Amino acid sequence: MEPTVSSAEISYGGGLRGRLSRALENPTFLGFLFVAPAEFLLLVFLAYPFLLGLWLGFTDTILGGRGHFVGFENYSYLLSDPSFWQTVFNTFLYTVVAVFLKAVLGVGLAVVLNRDFKSKGLVRAIVLLPWIIPTALSAICFWWLYDATFSGISWVLVKIGVINHFINFLGDPWNARWSLIAANVWRGVPFFTIGLLAGLQTISPDLYEAAEIDGAGSWKKFRKITLPLLTPLLTVVTVFSTIWTFADFQLVWIITKGGPAGSTHIFGTLSYERAMQGGHFGEGAAISNFMLPILVACVFVAFIFLRKED
Repeated sequence: MEPTVSSAEISYGGGLRGRLSRALENPTFLGFLFVAPAEFLLLVFLAYPFLLGLWLGFTDTILGGRGHFVGFENYSYLLSDPSFWQTVFNTFLYTVVAVFLKAVLGVGLAVVLNRDFKSKGLVRAIVLLPWIIPTALSAICFWWLYDATFSGISWVLVKIGVINHFINFLGDPWNARWSLIAANVWRGVPFFTIGLLAGLQTISPDLYEAAEIDGAGSWKKFRKITLPLLTPLLTVVTVFSTIWTFADFQLVWIITKGGPAGSTHIFGTLSYERAMQGGHFGEGAAISNFMLPILVACVFVAFIFLRKED
């Protein structure tokens, strides 16, 4: 005897399948379903650590101990700590000078590479190399170039007679700061160059031809045509570079570890030293949280300009 299925079961099964079929035909639901695995990973590996860091900044958590809520105690202590204010100065000096130099050099290189010349593709590939090389590897190379005993830069300068002794790049506070800025500029210029080069290629050549007919020179064409049309993209690229430079860690930590005597610490390295090496997780998290308002402001500016571009 064949099994029988009640009408209620048929109705329920059909209804469930129908709702599922309609849901899968909905572009919004289907799109959410496709990105759900990525959203889950972002929630676990980004959102949770971020919220945990915010919470730790308001606790006295130390290595091996259970922390308690202490309110703004970590922040008030840091505001009275001279080494923290030294770090604030270092971070803003490092970010402002490095981003400015990267923007100026990036614009110049982009304008040059936008012209037609032999081996243009090879030169563009070479310019991109500093950005492709892993940060840790390039930092180790700069550490060797700046080494007090084996500095490649000092060796060359001595050999050609420019100086008569090796330069103490990393032992002097100001030398160390400028050395880190130089390393960051070397690594970050390709990001500006490639991004702005793409923007330059969207500018119509007819504008330059019309300017030449009117008697405009190279500088006037750059100031009246290139720079105004490139400004929106330049702003977005600068904001992104500011975010990455302000939150830098690898380059500074590998080259100087914040030395000499803490004179090159930035927010990321001081936070790591206090939390991971010193065991004061609450204090280290509080230092990191000081970066949040600046980074949020940069993201907001980038969002505004991206919406204008759309």
